[in-house]
Amino acid sequence: MAHKNTVFQQKLTLNIRGNLMSLSKPKIMGVLNLTPDSFFDGGKNNNLKNALQKTEQLLSEGADLLDLGAYSSRPNAEHITEELEFERLIPVIKAIAKEFPQAILSVDTFRSGIAKAAVDEGADLINDISAGAMDPAMFKTISELKVPYSMMHLRGTPQTMTTQTNYTNLIVEIAQYFVEKIQILKELGVKDVIIDPGFGFAKTLDQNYELLGKLEHLKIIGQPILVGVSRKSMIYKLLDTDAEHALNGTTAANTIALMHGANILRVHDVQAAKEAIKIVEQVGSTINIL
Repeated sequence: MAHKNTVFQQKLTLNIRGNLMSLSKPKIMGVLNLTPDSFFDGGKNNNLKNALQKTEQLLSEGADLLDLGAYSSRPNAEHITEELEFERLIPVIKAIAKEFPQAILSVDTFRSGIAKAAVDEGADLINDISAGAMDPAMFKTISELKVPYSMMHLRGTPQTMTTQTNYTNLIVEIAQYFVEKIQILKELGVKDVIIDPGFGFAKTLDQNYELLGKLEHLKIIGQPILVGVSRKSMIYKLLDTDAEHALNGTTAANTIALMHGANILRVHDVQAAKEAIKIVEQVGSTINIL
């Protein structure tokens, strides 16, 4: 749903194991948390039966991709071992690949060893909150795995990021961050890169909304844009509520993101996201804003 531009060309396809996924219409990435402590649904899906039930629900509601995470990246979350992340994640990937072979699986990890194990068991995409910063082997691993790579803007780690919110120019610094990393990835032969500006990560509430309002400026980087604002504190703190009651605010924020160029919405609530996409598309077809 990006504005047409004759100066640069934004890439709007992903090669998923030899099949091209078009992002000319925004896609929905459904969240499947496998942790006991995620900020919204931690503990609900961290056994195999519940994870498969949640997978079926997300797919039936229309999720285009599923994002599996076994390491909680909420502020000040516990730093768990790679072994524990593996134990939480890999059996679920195996089961989903068997029960839902057509599902496109993204794995939310910053560890190259987990990334390789996940792809070996059927994952199709790696979603790295640290953009290679928390594991120097990640970029090389992605180039060897030949899967799409989503990288997020983050300063520090989930344990330290709340202290690293001092920016001179938020949008420019985020853009520079991605441009530098994309250059490295291109030199390694990585062809499919998604950028995630990192809402809620090393950003204050005001900075999150500045970023949301200026999201279209990141389109000049030329890569698809993933937005993950679903039920985050930037929404429920502003509205003086909590994550459980933040769906309406999430839909409002997702709608703004779509109108400013988001190509993928990472969400807990697939049906609401589908409706937002449909409404924004209808507006675009009427007044040609897209």
